[in-house]
Amino acid sequence: MATNSGSSSSSDRQRIAQQRLRIIAGHLQRPEDGDSSSTVLLAAECKAQESQKTAGCSGEAKTVPRKRHEIMKWNGWGYSDSRFLFNKKGQAEFTGKRYRLSGMIMPGLKDWFEVTFGASLQHKTPATPVLTSSSVPPPTLNEAFVEELKSTSIPFSLDAEDRVFRAHGHCLHEIFALREGKFGRVPDMVVWPNCHNDVVNIVELACKHNVCLMPYGGGTSVSSALECPPEETRCIVSLDTSQMLNESGYCTGEPDSMEFSSLGGWVATRDSGMKRTSTATLRTGTLGVVTEVTMKIRPMPEYQKYGSVVFPNFEQGVACLREVAKQFKGFDPNNLCVATLLFEGDREKVLQHEKQVYDIAAKFGGLAAGEDNGQRGYMLTFVIAYLRDLGMDYYVIGESFETSVPWDRVLDICRNVKARIVAECKDKGVQFSPFSTCRVTQTYDAGACVYFYFAFNYRGLSDPVNVYEQVEHAARDEILANGGSLSHHHGVGKLRKEWMRDTVSNVGMGMLKSVKDYVDPKNIFGNGNLL
Repeated sequence: MATNSGSSSSSDRQRIAQQRLRIIAGHLQRPEDGDSSSTVLLAAECKAQESQKTAGCSGEAKTVPRKRHEIMKWNGWGYSDSRFLFNKKGQAEFTGKRYRLSGMIMPGLKDWFEVTFGASLQHKTPATPVLTSSSVPPPTLNEAFVEELKSTSIPFSLDAEDRVFRAHGHCLHEIFALREGKFGRVPDMVVWPNCHNDVVNIVELACKHNVCLMPYGGGTSVSSALECPPEETRCIVSLDTSQMLNESGYCTGEPDSMEFSSLGGWVATRDSGMKRTSTATLRTGTLGVVTEVTMKIRPMPEYQKYGSVVFPNFEQGVACLREVAKQFKGFDPNNLCVATLLFEGDREKVLQHEKQVYDIAAKFGGLAAGEDNGQRGYMLTFVIAYLRDLGMDYYVIGESFETSVPWDRVLDICRNVKARIVAECKDKGVQFSPFSTCRVTQTYDAGACVYFYFAFNYRGLSDPVNVYEQVEHAARDEILANGGSLSHHHGVGKLRKEWMRDTVSNVGMGMLKSVKDYVDPKNIFGNGNLL
């Protein structure tokens, strides 16, 4: 992690990095067919240094381009060519060619959408189609910082598109404002470090010139963590770490947003996902930039098999998941989302574990629903965020939030929070019945992560985002009253920090603030999160 509290010399860091990599390489050497040759991991040379030796070396293709808006939506989720829409026949379909769902027609979605939300395809609320540079506030630059940054050869941009793209995460209020073409405070410039040394240089310059840095990974935050503090008068620099990533041919398990989020972001927010059982859970970072992470890795699985189980009711499904978590402690089913299963490993173990899980499910009235349904359920996890954009086109807004809770409180928290959402919507003047549901996504021996989803038709409301936020606030109060945590993995950010003092106590807040004041006395990492 790079911070502004001082660092060892560059040569020492490189020496230590080389030493670590030699040790790791020793663990990864795998001679094949008697061949003594082996794969050796070498420390990648910093591209900023490399560019001084060889011109034009920065043209290396990256999975995530610098100009994200060229392939991704600036005011919605995901890729520009991928979206749900209702075609001329009134049938729902998913566009593009990036997902297994692409090109598929879903004839039942229209009726479900209209009945559930009281929506009509005749009532549309289209998003602002084009981002115009003139509508974006001009940058407030620290000229001395910019001039010194130029001498480092670290790429940066002042373009409005680049700045807006890094001014938000994916909270409802953030995307709603973008769809209406409204912008608050946005970063004044974007920088793209290529390596750890680049980050050190940027942090040192920021300290020297009193510039505010906001680290940016994939932009998938749902805690308002990426919103620029409106009261910040210093030049705000978005430090985009996407160009520091490399492919290595190993996997760890990943959160649901793995396409667009970053490893550093997972660490900073303690993120996890469907494969939580095969990776450690990684907090809203306010102290520095994550540049190096030690991760447990494993070879890509030899064998994958999907599955699904249908239960008579939610209560028996939760009971089954609890039993599976208890019996399979130490084994990784990798993905158990109520009735959707994915097993990974060698073929023999996969088949063995599959039988064990289905035997347990049968004790709770579960019926095997087939591999195809399991694969569809798993696939839908990666496109479900696109559904929110579809709803917004027709006066429907919605969001998800999560918590962790002991097993003996799972059913109570699910029932009470869903009921609270319905009651709050009625009290706040929502004219149509809201959609309120939940699912158990990650299981542990002591408890589980529960996701809540709710949405409503906001026709007739003058300030739908404010109504939504009041309902979510009440739902979070209900979660805490029922023994749930402030967050399982989304993090605190700005969205949930009002509950921090009650959650961690005055002593806990004092400890966190002391660390912040000691490590970052100038508040260079001034995103305003957590504290």
